[in-house]
Amino acid sequence: MVIQPKIRGFICTNAHPVGCAVNVQKQIDYVKQHGVQGQGPKNVLVLGCSTGYGLASRIVAGFGYGANTLGVCFEKEASETKTATAGWYNTAAFHNKAKDAGVYAKTLNGDAFSNQMKQDVIDIIKADLGKIDLVVYSLASPRRTDPNTGEVYSSTLKPIGGSITTKNLNTSKRIIDEVTVEAASDDEIANTVKVMGGEDWELWIKALKDAGVLAENFITTSYTYIGKELTWPIYGHATIGKAKEDLDRATQVIREMTADLNGEAFVSSLNAVVTQASSAIPIMPLYISALFKVMKGDGTYEGTIEQIYGLFTDNLYAEERRFDEGGHLFQNYKELEDSVQQRVQQVWDSVQTETIDEMTDYVGYHNEFLHLFGFGFEDVDYGADVSPLAEW
Repeated sequence: MVIQPKIRGFICTNAHPVGCAVNVQKQIDYVKQHGVQGQGPKNVLVLGCSTGYGLASRIVAGFGYGANTLGVCFEKEASETKTATAGWYNTAAFHNKAKDAGVYAKTLNGDAFSNQMKQDVIDIIKADLGKIDLVVYSLASPRRTDPNTGEVYSSTLKPIGGSITTKNLNTSKRIIDEVTVEAASDDEIANTVKVMGGEDWELWIKALKDAGVLAENFITTSYTYIGKELTWPIYGHATIGKAKEDLDRATQVIREMTADLNGEAFVSSLNAVVTQASSAIPIMPLYISALFKVMKGDGTYEGTIEQIYGLFTDNLYAEERRFDEGGHLFQNYKELEDSVQQRVQQVWDSVQTETIDEMTDYVGYHNEFLHLFGFGFEDVDYGADVSPLAEW
């Protein structure tokens, strides 16, 4: 079939297999070109491995350090008439490249929150890898089924304490307008923490430790975004912010739980980038478009693979780590510099519909959005007839 992007609101409902493979290859090329120095992981488990920061983590581990990688994701396979999800194609491409490079890669597709998935992963580790020395927790899901009670929890993206009305870049209409978001209830706050907080990360580490498949001196990290004043109303000081705070609680629990292994647990604070998740959050399309304009002008812009490469080489596996005031591994320090935030604020205050292209890098934002689904690459013929099928 000929596959063209089908965009509905803030999502793209299809994906291009060739374009997704190009996206994966570009990230692999970046890692190979820059290389890595010193010690790194050998056996890596990536929970949420098929897109965004999770995929980048797998690429840096596998193609930077030559690590064996075991991944977990939840993606839909293609049919003869319908494309697979982008994450499916990304994983297929990663497997193909890993096979060519002689690097171990195995991926399980299913509910990462379930007890059965945890057991399946443990069985593979015992059979193939022995012990894991790095666990990356990068799951992003709007809902979660509690593995012990069967209750389903759904997350919300709402402020806490009162509704907010804020400037917004409406990506469907390509205009600057306003969006009002009502305040979250106590139940909505609790449910969001249940879905996006640290409980599942904690359960994964406990299951792996109880099974005896965590190596001495293992490291685990989950990913967060904190931001500054502009994004706090809907991100930091909101339901998702409460969930991210719960990662700090889980970090301490995990450290205590694995003290006998000299285990290390960190929350890593990363840049705002275009992901399927961030595209759905009010404020973020305008904020990221303005941020791109400022940071690209400064020559300090970093996308997903640049951030994760830097996290591994300059921070996570560096002789001296960089921490923010909250004790997180501080990788988004360039974004949060006062001078950068001040200029982003100036764009935010001044931009109107007529000046979107002049004052922001919305074109860059939109291109990054298309890239998530394998579209918008100059070296791909999107008029060609391609098979939507891909296996891994």
